[in-house]
Amino acid sequence: MTDSDYLDSSSLCSPKQILNAVLQLRRDIASEADAMFADWRKRITRADFECSAKNFACYLALRRRDLRDLQSALLPLGLSSLGRSEARVLANLDAVIASLQAICNVKKRQPHPTSEAFFKGENLLKQNADLVLGKAPDRRSVRMMITLPPRAIDDYAFVSTLLERGMNCARINCAHESPDEWEKMIHHIRRAEKSTGLSCKIFMDLAGPKVRTSTVQKPRLKSKKGDLIFLYAHRPSNKFKRFQQVKCALPDILPQVSQGDEVWIDDGHIGTVVEQRTSSGALLRVTTVEDKGKIIKPDKGLNFPTTSLVINPLTEKDLRDLDFICEYADGVNYSFVQDGSDVKRLQSELAKRTTRRKAAMALIAKIETRRAVEHFPEIVIQGAGKNPLGVMIARGDLAVEIGYQRIAEIQEELLWLSEAAHVPVIWATQVLESLVKKGIPSRAEITDAAMAERAECVMLNKGEFILSAMEILDNVLMRMEQHQRKKTPQLRALYSWQSI
Repeated sequence: MTDSDYLDSSSLCSPKQILNAVLQLRRDIASEADAMFADWRKRITRADFECSAKNFACYLALRRRDLRDLQSALLPLGLSSLGRSEARVLANLDAVIASLQAICNVKKRQPHPTSEAFFKGENLLKQNADLVLGKAPDRRSVRMMITLPPRAIDDYAFVSTLLERGMNCARINCAHESPDEWEKMIHHIRRAEKSTGLSCKIFMDLAGPKVRTSTVQKPRLKSKKGDLIFLYAHRPSNKFKRFQQVKCALPDILPQVSQGDEVWIDDGHIGTVVEQRTSSGALLRVTTVEDKGKIIKPDKGLNFPTTSLVINPLTEKDLRDLDFICEYADGVNYSFVQDGSDVKRLQSELAKRTTRRKAAMALIAKIETRRAVEHFPEIVIQGAGKNPLGVMIARGDLAVEIGYQRIAEIQEELLWLSEAAHVPVIWATQVLESLVKKGIPSRAEITDAAMAERAECVMLNKGEFILSAMEILDNVLMRMEQHQRKKTPQLRALYSWQSI
């Protein structure tokens, strides 16, 4: 019998067999989790995170197993299917065991967990969300993060209105504007806080090593399926002068690319594959693009989803910007973080700059690459082990990196894993995008915004109709909170059909 045979349907025919299977499952998970936590222990200096790290280890151990047969066996007994155990793995198993022992008339049975013990994980998640993102408003538990537009530099009334409309967190992207302009934005926020009595956390994005196009030869040429493009490091090639040639803004990337690797241009609008590598660049063949073709422009994103790129996540600009961030902001959004070593590098830089701060700076890990997904547990342990941590699911680059067909699946997994570690999540990228930019939302966008209620914070990008988008998002979040919290339905009385 293998380690998981006791979870097969053939071994789950009676309450006694189910009880034995759950008891064995709990023993195995506790043992594996203890080993994981022992390995993590030296990276955890925040005592407040120890309990969460242990639950995270339990959840990782739990989800290594296929539990579907066990779930089906538990349901007819009126017991938990284990499908909502993210924040409380062992407490959930203990509650199931206590109920099964009662059903089986076990004489010496363990008591059910107390309500306080059972919901400890949920309470830790709430505390961490308050610590990282600030307290949620009374009318909803999900916060709103707003990306500040250039208008916020000189228009105090606009910034004050953002707070009044429900902005709980402000985001400033260090890829745009200047330190003098950032300081003006922050001054407006702090002034508005005093005037309105409302609070707002300030987060600043490190620009990071975003790989982009630079100079484009034949700039008005539309790339179509089957066309060849030469992506070069430093200068165009005479050998490929008959093709369109595009300069890569980070030339050190190109030697890491191999024949057959995928390269996506302009945030996934143009898909290519490497046909040939040369000493000066890579010849790409277009495999995916709209029928009419698309023009490649400078300063458009490049993604290499099938290449394991080695990139320093902190540029010289990032290090300069950190000086400002540590003085003025409440938290730093870490772009293109790849693994635990990247987090450790940022923490080292923060430690040099935050000796005068009373508390450790909040760190938001932006998950936007395939490698970050693969190394997510170590990012969480390294990050939360030393700093208050949040996770941003940055769905733009992430969708290009992992494939659009997997983005819904992966964002679900990131939500579950973050809840297991009691780490708050920011749901980001293109939330109500049409509404923000054009003033009219799509039906799909409203559904997406409603699903975002399962995160602790939702981010809106800048746009002309941002105030209208905030009003609608606030309404959607308040309504959905009455029906759903994380994966758990809230069964309030329903009256909708009576008024249709």
